Amino acid sequence: MSVKLFEPYTIKNITLKNRIVMSPMCMYSSEHEDGMVESWHYTHYTSRAVGQAGLIMVEATAVTPQGRISPQDLGIWSDDHINGLSKLTKMVKEHGAAAGIQIAHAGRKAVLEGEIIAPSPLPFDETMKTPKEMSVIEIKETIEAFKQAVRRAKEAGFDIIELHGAHGYLINEFLSPLTNKRVDEYGGSRENRYRFLREIIEQVKSVWNGPLFVRISAKDYLEDGLDVQDYVGMATWMKEQGVDLIDVSSGAVAPAKISPFPGYQVPFADQIRKEAVIPTGAVGLITTGIQAEEILQNDRADLIFLARALLRDPYWPRNAAKELGFDIEAPEQYNRGW
Repeated sequence: MSVKLFEPYTIKNITLKNRIVMSPMCMYSSEHEDGMVESWHYTHYTSRAVGQAGLIMVEATAVTPQGRISPQDLGIWSDDHINGLSKLTKMVKEHGAAAGIQIAHAGRKAVLEGEIIAPSPLPFDETMKTPKEMSVIEIKETIEAFKQAVRRAKEAGFDIIELHGAHGYLINEFLSPLTNKRVDEYGGSRENRYRFLREIIEQVKSVWNGPLFVRISAKDYLEDGLDVQDYVGMATWMKEQGVDLIDVSSGAVAPAKISPFPGYQVPFADQIRKEAVIPTGAVGLITTGIQAEEILQNDRADLIFLARALLRDPYWPRNAAKELGFDIEAPEQYNRGW
């Protein structure tokens, strides 16, 4: 039996050398609160490319200053950000990985000075700021901000774009009835709550023809919240709009008790993949090569997104290969120690 984890994967015009993806993880390391790439980012992301991940997905990168999760977030709201991001993509690609970026707006989960915005004026919890309900004009301006951010990402040389529609950030806030209480065309029915994401995808596709992923939270873990079956329907809409892969996470739209266990989100990726007939990425407490290989061999997902496992071990692909009895090529400089 072949080792599927290390088989190439082609999506549109990009071929990944294996199925291992470095999941987007915020580093909160833009020291001057200007959204610029810093030395830390070059070291952090390039080391995982040297470690042989097939796709390096840069962390949630804000489309507006108001859309940052924290003041130290990376930004892509200005053309001034392009040079630093271009250097980063070049460094990642030099080591054989593809370069992706997650485009995001924090919505009501922004921890910033000044006004924050959301679909409805509901704070995340009693410790968080109450956001301003977005006007239709502000919605349209934010959609345009996503479009311009993707234009900049294209200019910076990214191979893959991911829209952050998960974890309680702005897109997710529009999708969930727990956070979207609007009574206009952007609220109410599932179709209306999807409208914000639909219009973002439409505008993004006007400037981007490469692979497009969307990260979702497939379960809200709360009564009256969304469940995976809701996202099967929305994934079908995304597929019709030209989205290429759904990156399937869960939770965090509102405070909820979650009891995670190894692979606990994989069934969501599996169901969406089969019922919406669209490629998916599996993420969440995937820690070993054997576990990752089982997911792929049983066609439960198409890509494996690794987060904390790659924080602990930049050379996780090497160790997974050894676990699976598969030889992967070492960087030439490391041959004598690989």
